[in-house]
Amino acid sequence: MTNKINLLYGDLTYKVRGAMIKVHTTLGSGHKESVYQKALTEEFNQQNIKHAREKTIPIEYSNVSVGTYRPDFIVEDKIVVEIKAVPFMTKNYSDQLRHYLCGSEYKLGLLVNFGEQRVVIKRIIYDQARL
Repeated sequence: MTNKINLLYGDLTYKVRGAMIKVHTTLGSGHKESVYQKALTEEFNQQNIKHAREKTIPIEYSNVSVGTYRPDFIVEDKIVVEIKAVPFMTKNYSDQLRHYLCGSEYKLGLLVNFGEQRVVIKRIIYDQARL
């Protein structure tokens, strides 16, 4: 008997992670975030992954719009993707993405850092029970 792990948007997440790894393998580290954003756009297009770049999404508090947020990507209107190109990621980056998810309709975020020797991808899930 095998145990199957059921991840939120699992197949899509793996496909997006593969695109990120391919971009990092091809370009390496040391570029600006905008370079990785453009390369990832090309890779998403090549793999037919539907995405929106820098889509403005509302942030709500008690069902009232209190601001907006523009993530690097929204993938298939399900996953928020934030790109970093820093020597190492601090907890602040993942906390910030978690808070963005908290105020929006999205429940899954991928935080990717192209600035390290190997690509680092953090999967962040917003769940009311985990707060």
